[in-house]
Amino acid sequence: MKRKLLSLTFLLLTSVCLSQDNSKIIDSLKRVIQSKPSDSIKIKAYSDLCWYYRTISIDSAFKYGNLTLKLSKETHNKSGEAQAYNDIGILHYDLADYDEALKQYRTSLKLRNVLNDTMGIAALYNKIGLIHQNTFKLDSAIFYATKALKIYEGKNHTRYVAYIKTNIANIYRGLKQYQKALDTHLEIAEVNKSINDNLGLTRTYNNIANAYLFLKDTIQSEAFYLKSIDLAVKHNYKKELAGLYNNYGGILHDMQKYTKAIEYNAKALKLRNELNDNYGITSTSLHLAGLYIDLKHYAKAKNYLYDGLNLSEKFNINELKMDAYDKMASFYAFKRIPDSVMYYKELYKSLNDTIYNSRITKEVAEIQEKYDTAEREKEIQTQRAEIAEKELKLNRKNTQIIGLVALAVLLFVLGYLLYNQQKLKNRQLEKENELKHALAEIETHNKLQDQRLRISRDLHDNIGAQLTFIISSIENLQYGFKITNDKLKDKLTGIGAFTKDTIYELRDTIWAMNKNEITLEDLQGRISNFIDKANLSLSDLNFNIKIDEGLSTKLVYTSVQGMNIYRIIQEAVNNAIKYGEASSIYVLIENKNNKIVFSIKDDGKGFDINDIEEGNGLNNMKKRASDIDADIVFNSEKGKGTSIILSI
Repeated sequence: MKRKLLSLTFLLLTSVCLSQDNSKIIDSLKRVIQSKPSDSIKIKAYSDLCWYYRTISIDSAFKYGNLTLKLSKETHNKSGEAQAYNDIGILHYDLADYDEALKQYRTSLKLRNVLNDTMGIAALYNKIGLIHQNTFKLDSAIFYATKALKIYEGKNHTRYVAYIKTNIANIYRGLKQYQKALDTHLEIAEVNKSINDNLGLTRTYNNIANAYLFLKDTIQSEAFYLKSIDLAVKHNYKKELAGLYNNYGGILHDMQKYTKAIEYNAKALKLRNELNDNYGITSTSLHLAGLYIDLKHYAKAKNYLYDGLNLSEKFNINELKMDAYDKMASFYAFKRIPDSVMYYKELYKSLNDTIYNSRITKEVAEIQEKYDTAEREKEIQTQRAEIAEKELKLNRKNTQIIGLVALAVLLFVLGYLLYNQQKLKNRQLEKENELKHALAEIETHNKLQDQRLRISRDLHDNIGAQLTFIISSIENLQYGFKITNDKLKDKLTGIGAFTKDTIYELRDTIWAMNKNEITLEDLQGRISNFIDKANLSLSDLNFNIKIDEGLSTKLVYTSVQGMNIYRIIQEAVNNAIKYGEASSIYVLIENKNNKIVFSIKDDGKGFDINDIEEGNGLNNMKKRASDIDADIVFNSEKGKGTSIILSI
């Protein structure tokens, strides 16, 4: 009886030294987290815990995978976020939950494309290809495997190139190109040996054995299975060993060594349950069911058979569903329940036609079991007579059917070519429109920038020069004429001071206009310059500005946001000096609840917030905060200073 063999596929992930005790590594990682490291180190530790818990506790693995994702999002760590989606996808893959695994991989792929993480992109292409391979969508599988292969060949990664070629060879096997698959695996084995890749060699020997089996060379197949098993036992490759036991059990089954076959499949099932390998559990359960059917131990066969059928349907594993339907038909044939035989034969045929896109075959399933009673023999003869009559009728229509099929194929090919041509034109139009839109945006941005620069130059060259002339004129009046009128002196001095303040304000405005964006570092420098000017008249003023260590000084605001933040801080400091008569002013910039908070505190006289009158700049600060969608809070008490908190 022909058997379906489970090919060993694998994920391109960081290699793990299997001789290490995972529990010790897990304890070490937990101690790292308890030491309260930086967020980036904590993200790495969470991700490693997700990986090491894979074969110990799937619930714990999901827990740390989700913690990695949560902290990465909170700290805007795109690299950590991409790795988290990748790790969670692997957990779903191990559970044969391929739809959810594919969703997680695609989300990770989008992030890694943004990060231009070439190696990460290649690994995800490979994993997506494996999902399509396991669900028997072989055209998509070879498409993604080839994309991964091109990247690794470009990077000269010999080991990874061998991994991808292994997957492609297994796809050839799925397409029944067995000699091509064998030649590729033999080539890969030599590469594995040259780089001392024992894990890769173990998998390659298994794949060579599979290829020989499909080519009906049982002697070579058994030899390579045993070579692979020896390597897996020597290096404690549990996942590979589970697959090898399963496959070797299959060849022993074909050789009718049933007892030994059951022994190896039982070993495989035990390991696969330990590894939570749903695909493997399904495959091995069906192997054991077939063995017990052949031994006519129907009670044991039934348990394994329904386990395999339910799992294959739950996880939508088409290849194994076909195997389950085939064995169910055989089981009910031995039990002599023809209705159930027909039912599962129809399911098998329907799924087989869908997978291979082949023509619909005859709708009569032949029951090949022997019946002891004369009545059953008579029933079989009647069925054969009916089938022969139907075949005669079908033969008369064969010529017409072949002509119609040929015409349909021709129309399909023409339609497909026209569709592809139109699709290519649409893509070209989309690309042209995207380019036009991008060029229009760039042109608009350049025009706006030119306009801003022109306005800032006009402000500096015209208004700045005029204000400087006013100051110079006032100073000439004061020193060129002996003005005895005190009121006039004070008035001229006030006008001069106001004009100087206006120049400072104008320079701040030009500074903001000349920038597309303003960083925290820019704000810190501008505020410090402003305080330095204040210190010229108030030498005993103690001012301190601090940016929290968790914040990057490269944090960016728009020029409008940055200018309004600066003006609010400037107004708060002016009020503290002018009205609060403060001797110490402290500005703190920190991250709270995903918002940047600017706190301006002084030790001045303070005021009653309920009795305050307009005119000291509070309304200006409220208006500026509202303009940039920020929140501002005033806290003050007479004799206890003032605190102004701006959150954006």
